[in-house]
Amino acid sequence: MKPIEKTGWLCVCVIVALALRVPIGFAYEVAEVQQGGSIVGKATLLGPIPEPRAFPIVLYAFGEYCKRISDGNGHVLLREFNVEADGGLQDVVVAVQGVERGKPFRYFNNEFVAVNCMFHPYNVPEDEQFQKHDGKLSHVHPLVTVLRNHRPLYVLNQDPITHNGQIYQPERGNRVLNFSLPVSKDLHGGDMDLEKGIRIAQMICGMHEFMQTWAWIVDNPYFAKTPKGGNFSIDRLPPGTYRVIAWHPHMTPIEKIVTVPPNGTVSVDFEFDSRQVVRPIYETQEEFRIGPGYHPTEHLMGCDETYCVHR
Repeated sequence: MKPIEKTGWLCVCVIVALALRVPIGFAYEVAEVQQGGSIVGKATLLGPIPEPRAFPIVLYAFGEYCKRISDGNGHVLLREFNVEADGGLQDVVVAVQGVERGKPFRYFNNEFVAVNCMFHPYNVPEDEQFQKHDGKLSHVHPLVTVLRNHRPLYVLNQDPITHNGQIYQPERGNRVLNFSLPVSKDLHGGDMDLEKGIRIAQMICGMHEFMQTWAWIVDNPYFAKTPKGGNFSIDRLPPGTYRVIAWHPHMTPIEKIVTVPPNGTVSVDFEFDSRQVVRPIYETQEEFRIGPGYHPTEHLMGCDETYCVHR
């Protein structure tokens, strides 16, 4: 997909900034890298895979349109942990901290599209948007992206339904930005100005809670996001010793000290433990999580009709 042309704004979102505070006190400078080295490795998940979240379509506006991404039984399933058979974990951001000079950013603007009642960073490849479950092709939420602070955030709504945008910092109760998003070919959004030191943000649709994208905020181009399989590579690093952080939503970031040799490669792996998942209080969900014993023919709400709810 080509970068979005900046002609306006659009989509329903809530960007929620959560306070993982890391000092940011310098402006990154592009410079020639002499004898640059690389960091390679793999992110894995230990323990049982956390259950997907299930959202009954009937509870949300324009459900007839959004049900195209449902499970066929009236629910949108949000799989927040995509794990391969060997434990390789997708959607982990690995970011090198404190690099003040080096290679240029390879892109980017804070740009998204809303399509099929999901948010997509404009540059997400198709092989990260679809996967097979029980022989059936399903659409996967692009769960994680990387953003830069103090820049506009653009969203192009490609859906024929209305959305609404809100930016929050919930730990302070502040609503930073709120914008209405009608059906349009224009872009919509606003300036993303998170407080100093904020490293994690979340984008949620104000009308469709299942439209969620998490983001790690970067201030230098030395980062990677793991695709399927969990492998990553960060190249052209100036030789030296660095603090490297690996992060996945709902998990405590893992930090390691890595020394990059001149013209060399250093390997470092990150292991997350699913038994240490921590969710923000607004995402606490006592019902509608699909446990290991769930059968696809069963209704999650324990009744005989597709959209019935026991009160």
